[in-house]
Amino acid sequence: MANDLKELDAADLGALLCSKVCHDIISPVGAITNGLELMEEDIDGSMRDMAMDLVKRSATQASAKLKFARIAYGAAGSAGASIDTGDAEDVAKGYVASEKPDLEWKIARQLLPKNQVKMILNLILLSLNCVPQGGKIVVTMEGDAEKPVFTLLCSGKNARVAEAVKNMVQGIMDDVTVDAHNVQPYYAGLLARLSGLSVTMEMKEGDALIAAQ
Repeated sequence: MANDLKELDAADLGALLCSKVCHDIISPVGAITNGLELMEEDIDGSMRDMAMDLVKRSATQASAKLKFARIAYGAAGSAGASIDTGDAEDVAKGYVASEKPDLEWKIARQLLPKNQVKMILNLILLSLNCVPQGGKIVVTMEGDAEKPVFTLLCSGKNARVAEAVKNMVQGIMDDVTVDAHNVQPYYAGLLARLSGLSVTMEMKEGDALIAAQ
């Protein structure tokens, strides 16, 4: 039988989110290092262009992931109680640019409560796992900030909803320990609960549908 998910204390949650940020950027940062090493070892200059391209692409990717993390996990842009969805769209598209699926953002530019915006960004990360072979993620919003309905429609080959992720984001689990690998659905669900919303994940006509309302 599923048990209610016990909330992590602030210190543990902060540590797990820091681990996730490090996991996200370690690959592009490592690629930058590899590119610089290639340039140092390239005596005749034949590999310089390829190495420079690797450094540029990896630096862009690392920057995009850090900008995303500042809003999705941190306090950037949230000195007050709201975040501009235009800023959220920019960082979301920057993050997804290096992933397989395409992102279509259909939320009009406006100020929304910060936890709602952070929730949307974290749900986008969950949606990437719903279409691991690529496809399209369409993010929409109906209603207003008082009674919003957010949806993420994930379409692509072999779209899926993982049962464990579905349970974690809804706040239930069966003897599951939250760690750096599964903190994402936990945190997305926590942000939803803080916003007075509930998240559902289901398959609908071959597509994965994530909704928060």
